[in-house]
Amino acid sequence: MTRRRVLALAAATALTVTACGESANDQSNAADQAANDPQSVTGTVTFWDTSDATTESPAYKELAKRFEEEYPKITVDYVNVPFDGSDDKFKTAAQNGDGAPDVMRSDVGWTATFAALGYLQPLDDTVALDGADDYLPVPMESNVYEGKTYGVPQVTDTLALLYNKEHFDKAGIDEPPATWEELRDAAELLEEKVPGTTGVFLNADSYYLLPFVYGEGGDYVDVEGERITIDSPEVKAAIETVQELTADGVGTTDTSANKYNNMQDGFKKGSVSMIINGPWSVSDALSGDAFEDADDLGIAPVPAGPKGQGGPVGGHNYTIYAGSPDLAASYLFVEFMNRPENQAFVASENNTLPTRTSVYEEPEVTDNEILAAFQAPIESAKPRPAAPGAGTLYDLFSPYYEQILGGQASVEDGLAQAQRKVTGAVPGFES
Repeated sequence: MTRRRVLALAAATALTVTACGESANDQSNAADQAANDPQSVTGTVTFWDTSDATTESPAYKELAKRFEEEYPKITVDYVNVPFDGSDDKFKTAAQNGDGAPDVMRSDVGWTATFAALGYLQPLDDTVALDGADDYLPVPMESNVYEGKTYGVPQVTDTLALLYNKEHFDKAGIDEPPATWEELRDAAELLEEKVPGTTGVFLNADSYYLLPFVYGEGGDYVDVEGERITIDSPEVKAAIETVQELTADGVGTTDTSANKYNNMQDGFKKGSVSMIINGPWSVSDALSGDAFEDADDLGIAPVPAGPKGQGGPVGGHNYTIYAGSPDLAASYLFVEFMNRPENQAFVASENNTLPTRTSVYEEPEVTDNEILAAFQAPIESAKPRPAAPGAGTLYDLFSPYYEQILGGQASVEDGLAQAQRKVTGAVPGFES
């Protein structure tokens, strides 16, 4: 049995039986050593990077190299792991006590689930949380579970309104719509004044429905009431708003398997004037004929509903495995990777949004018009519920949302079916 497996099994056992919930790793001085004598720390940090292997990973490889230069007694075992399926891969390795990484770039929706399973090391009172007050509050929320902090926000994103400024000029629209009613009016005017364009294309995916749900004051989970709320009046009203925005020949939606690509293609070719999407889509949009002049791409917060405004917070966190045999080295690695100057480096290389407030004052961000434009949407974004299993609701709900928008089911019947489907998806929550 390997040393890593022995430590992991010990950690998992103690995490299960320890009432106070403290980490069972017998490395009680790891936090103090990392904080007080970092150059004495030795070990190997296995890092699972779930970023795109072609476009994003080079920046993280470079930072890992710089970390080794600053801490020559620590080796980084860098592994690029495809994002799809990496959550299950981590859970399997952690459950088996063999093969889990010391540090992982984890989706914000996974952190609470991993923590509830006992697979993550709390980071409170460690150097990994240095400068915690500098983090944007909403991205930070996804790292807190039952009063403890299990990760640090690495990059963040949200949904925003992307629009074609040239189309707006032709239609005489001076400002992006601030409400859903204004968006409908803008879509009608765009289709009238810009021949051949569709005013707005709304993606028939339950994640992309969230700005409408937030606009009604709702969500898919009521954490305080411990209930899944897909069949709530707020979700029903949100879907009815989407239906109104794409009714009577104005706007469009798509319920096919290729709906996302169809939305993107229409926008970047200039046959669609407005979409709701995130910063990950910007590079692709700018590759299209409609945005040969990058200044023609407009970015604004999603419009407001009657009871709220904002998109869902996405992004990734750095987390540390509870069974890591090299906790001190792992604390130092997370602290280094997320320093303000290193977040600024990643932003400049990958066009991703930092999670530290101070980085938005750095030239790598202020001189990048795209990143600067997403600051306002991020500030109004809504945290996703820190409920284990809540991240699975999107895939479960989307087929029923597609049926509703496609006319195969009424709003009431579709939501009732979806509510039954998600039974048990969030442990301990009624549905």
